[in-house]
Amino acid sequence: MSLIIDHIDKSFDAVQALSRIDFEVQDGELFGLIGPDGAGKSTLFRIMASLLVPDAGRCIMHGYDVVDDYREVRKIIGYMPGRFSLYMDLSVEENLAFYARVFGTSVEENYDLISDVYEQIAPFKRRLAGKLSGGMKQKLALSCALIHRPRVLILDEPTTGVDAVSRREFWDMLKKIQGQGITIVVSTPYMDEAEMCDRVALIQKGRVLEISDPSIPRDGDDTQLFSLRSNRGVYAYLERVRSMEGCKHAWLFGDQLHVTPKSKDNAEKMKSVMDSWDDPSLQWKPILPSIEDRFMGLMEQESEEHSTNGERI
Repeated sequence: MSLIIDHIDKSFDAVQALSRIDFEVQDGELFGLIGPDGAGKSTLFRIMASLLVPDAGRCIMHGYDVVDDYREVRKIIGYMPGRFSLYMDLSVEENLAFYARVFGTSVEENYDLISDVYEQIAPFKRRLAGKLSGGMKQKLALSCALIHRPRVLILDEPTTGVDAVSRREFWDMLKKIQGQGITIVVSTPYMDEAEMCDRVALIQKGRVLEISDPSIPRDGDDTQLFSLRSNRGVYAYLERVRSMEGCKHAWLFGDQLHVTPKSKDNAEKMKSVMDSWDDPSLQWKPILPSIEDRFMGLMEQESEEHSTNGERI
């Protein structure tokens, strides 16, 4: 087992950042955390990297407790924080040489591991890190995180602010790194990236809502989901649909509404009501739910539970 997160709590004054976080990551797994800003992802990653001490619970990395055995933990992990943290006034090759020396290794010793990444930044090896583009900065940071051949790679939203092509290249590199037996734990706000993980944890307000294979919501979810489109736009229909008796959940999804009826019978009744609306362009059809739909549905459900319990949301 690469990682065991055992009922971790963490708060900052009156803010509960993490509440009873509990999951395990298998050796060689690509495990993702999905959640909005403020969900607690970065706090959890800093605990995993031995930079924060949890208020309660344990984090075990390959048998080492991240609090009691933090020196050993730091030898076996590679960590990329959400903000670029390399030395801006050092060149690409100087940053790599520095991090290799810190870990008692060399670029040449582990070049096979970073070669795919490094070859893309090699033409800029004498350029200062602060002068690199966003995508190149992330590739340099990844190379530095891999320079000592870690057993676990921890990446906190590594592609935020990076263009679409660089994001795809970055994830292609992660798949190759995983192929060399390195466990990867990565957070992302992008649902298309989440679908490339072996498993994902959906996290919101410091709590894990669900852990699943991202292919399950897409191909095996029993929840019936419908798409509502209109040439007039669908925003004006959102509250109208939500107030319908047979509607369980509804949310905006690009230029359409995604709607979960309470039952198949309710779906047919909702369609009959919509047919009476003065909009011949309305299109109502069943669709397969994506991981984003699953996440949105869980958030809607959580909000309803909080409202029922009289909590502020």
